[in-house]
Amino acid sequence: MTQSTSPDSTPAEIRPWHSQSVESTLQQLESNPQTGLTSAEVERRLQRYGANELQETGGRSSWQILLDQFNNIMLLMLIAVAIISGILDLIELQNGGGAEGGIPFKDTIAILLIVILNGVLGYLQESRAEKALAALKQLSSPKVRVVRDSQTIEVDAATIVPGDIVLLEAGVQPAADGQLIEAANLQIREAALTGEAAAVSKQAQVELSPETALGDRVNLVFCGTEVVQGRGKMVVTATGMHTELGKIAEMLQAVESEDTPLQKRMTQLANVLVTGSLILVVIVIVGGVIQSGGFSRLRQLIEVSLSMAVAVVPEGLPAVITVTLAIGTQRMVKRQALIRKLPAVETLGSVNTICSDKTGTLTQNKMVVQEVITVSNTLQVTGEGYTPEGEFLNPENQPVAVKETPEVEKLLLANVICNDAILQQEDNGEWTILGDPTEGALLSLAGKAGLEQKTLQSKYPRLGEFPFSSERKRMSVICPVDTKETESKKYWLFSKGSPELILERCETYQEGEAIIPLTPEMRDRILENNDQMASRGLRVLGFAYKTIKQIPDATEAETNEKELTWLGLVGMLDAPRPEVKLAVAKCRAAGIRPVLITGDHQLTAVAIAQQLGITDGNSHVLTGVHLSQLSQSELEQQVDDVTIYARVSPEHKLRIVQALKKQGKFVAMTGDGVNDAPALKQADIGIAMGITGTDVSKEASDMVLLDDNFATIVAATEEGRVVYANIRRFIKYILGSNVGEVLTIAAAPLLGLPDVPLTPLQILWMNLVTDGLPALALAVEPAEPNVMRRPPFNPQESIFARGLGFYIVRIGIIFSITTIALMAWAFYYSQGEGNPERWKTMVFTTLCIGQMGHAIAVRSNNKLAIEMNPLGNKFLLAAVVVTTLLQLLLVYVPFLRNFFDTEFLSPLELLICLGFSTLIFVWVELEKLFIRWYKSRK
Repeated sequence: MTQSTSPDSTPAEIRPWHSQSVESTLQQLESNPQTGLTSAEVERRLQRYGANELQETGGRSSWQILLDQFNNIMLLMLIAVAIISGILDLIELQNGGGAEGGIPFKDTIAILLIVILNGVLGYLQESRAEKALAALKQLSSPKVRVVRDSQTIEVDAATIVPGDIVLLEAGVQPAADGQLIEAANLQIREAALTGEAAAVSKQAQVELSPETALGDRVNLVFCGTEVVQGRGKMVVTATGMHTELGKIAEMLQAVESEDTPLQKRMTQLANVLVTGSLILVVIVIVGGVIQSGGFSRLRQLIEVSLSMAVAVVPEGLPAVITVTLAIGTQRMVKRQALIRKLPAVETLGSVNTICSDKTGTLTQNKMVVQEVITVSNTLQVTGEGYTPEGEFLNPENQPVAVKETPEVEKLLLANVICNDAILQQEDNGEWTILGDPTEGALLSLAGKAGLEQKTLQSKYPRLGEFPFSSERKRMSVICPVDTKETESKKYWLFSKGSPELILERCETYQEGEAIIPLTPEMRDRILENNDQMASRGLRVLGFAYKTIKQIPDATEAETNEKELTWLGLVGMLDAPRPEVKLAVAKCRAAGIRPVLITGDHQLTAVAIAQQLGITDGNSHVLTGVHLSQLSQSELEQQVDDVTIYARVSPEHKLRIVQALKKQGKFVAMTGDGVNDAPALKQADIGIAMGITGTDVSKEASDMVLLDDNFATIVAATEEGRVVYANIRRFIKYILGSNVGEVLTIAAAPLLGLPDVPLTPLQILWMNLVTDGLPALALAVEPAEPNVMRRPPFNPQESIFARGLGFYIVRIGIIFSITTIALMAWAFYYSQGEGNPERWKTMVFTTLCIGQMGHAIAVRSNNKLAIEMNPLGNKFLLAAVVVTTLLQLLLVYVPFLRNFFDTEFLSPLELLICLGFSTLIFVWVELEKLFIRWYKSRK
């Protein structure tokens, strides 16, 4: 790291402030802790360093986002069709003709309305402004108390410069990074920045190693954190974009958004459809010119081409997809997953790697005592959360009565007396903790043995204490001995803290009622028990006590906390959520690999991972220290083998995500802190915590877990797979019809028919209404039974993969063959009936009603329609009935008949249309039977 000797050096230089003395820092920044900077010097530094603000890089304006919607190749083709159609109508009017149906340019207007509707839908999906940086800006205080010109004043945070002397007190959010000059009981919550929930005790006048992790730099204060206790004074070392918060903002803006798999597939679909359409247009025009021996039929061929272009574009598809995704979001909300960006609904179905935080996501975020060890008892403790209900089990798994084991009872008494937390039951029956979760777990433990906090605290009131400190790593409480045998006053001093440090101050131990001298062998045995508990990921506390004859002075901790009697060890763990183990198993069955990323010790991480089935104990564990030493290419080579990342700082998550994506993984990443935001944005699916997450992480995410639960991610992934399956289902439904329409239209001039069988308006009706309504109903088709018992589909796969493209072409050809056969017959039939236009209406009706049978058949790839519950999708049944009735209205209501250029059909003609319409349903069902027969034979 570069050292600078002048405050005028460029702010891009990074100084390891935590590794040097305060005096050196003040000298380099040319600042004085008593007088501060002068006003003139502040102005000069403001000119050099700039305002203390986060800077935002330029993004797309709302107008740019709107214009970008019309870069879609299908919409461009529709716009071209609308313009050409309008030109043809204009020529017709100038030549004295009239628009069909009495409304000029109706095809042009209808097409342009569809184009505008699709553009607006796309705009609404993309126009959500990026608010992550705005949320970052809100983390800095607007006003700051500083020392300038030898006076304490309050100034705007934006005017802070390196070298300013800033005063800190409880409730203040530091507006810049700085090094502490003074600190009195100063505690700062850095959870938003580091991900660690516990407040950090800060110390001035210390020098740390240059490699010290951000969360361990106790002599520094960071912008965006919060002072929760004490006071202090710091010298500002970095402002604006050069603070740790600024670096996160820079990373956040450097992460480029990528198209989701669905967006890529829709682009591919558009390219294929438009290319195929243009090829057919060329074939039809060239074939028509050759067939007629000249350009006499050019006008008709152009109209055919326009109809084909409209037919090939599934105008209703964007709306159907948007509604489908919206329905998916509603289902996910019911399962506690809030989707912030619609495409993320489908994207979830492609996830094959879930990188999850531990605390609160895999675990309950509640410390629960798992084990109690005294010199003669090793007890497992049952129960969940803070509820004081559970059993004490011996190694033979038999219940043990605590009141029959005096040293355990005394140990649990110490749990309650030497405790500052409060265990309470809410109105809803849930047990909660006021205070430190670790101490809360001890109260719950005692409650399981029938030792109630209120009763014991009234019986043994606190008369004195030696509070916990980070240097002593223990606390002690003095209370009266409740003895009726003697008149002399006696007191108990209970101590708890680090097992090694408590044991150092013990000279005896209690076994039963007896007090026995502590031998070296017994010390080694206790330490071995402690190490074994810690190796299983437990947080271990040691307890001891002594009897004293008077209440000591608050300053006499060292002289009184000795010659103690050892009671035992208590091991606790942030216990796994009960439902997560099943969710992890479901993940593995679905081909999804769970990866644990935590800031906790690796032993704790491994213990949780083993309990949940994330690892079998043989997985490679990578710590943050080792990760920092790896190059990105080295990390990429290891990510496939690493299941647990421990002691990882949130900024490492970005590197992990990038490495996994480089290896072709489709990654979901959880996070709750400010520092998690770049990784959340980089991941294919960024998942923020709804309860503990910061606004910044939520704004950078695609999805928010309302219950912070890993099982919810798995549930949302299942919904994502269902959504993608339904999208494929209605795409093959819609495009099968469109291919049939295109081929039917293309065949008309080649068969020598004098006119186009379908007008652009009729095609729009089919694509939007008779195709659209059943497609929407198919979007709510229930999940297939094996949806979470198969690997995720490759996110890079084509929309036409796994036989979908062949199905669309095959069904389209069958559609066209049946319709062309009807068209040829109906044309000659209508000529004989004296109504030469009726054949067009028969073609129109057959295509529309044929899709209804197709919708019923396409519900399942392998089950016959008769084998499926007709009420399994009530919406589809309703859509088929409603759409059929609407189609009949176009034929039998005069106004609609006139507007859509249809003709009245006789009952016999309608029956013929219905008969031809059922052929597509019969064909799809026969295909299913053939596939069954072929598979059984194979």
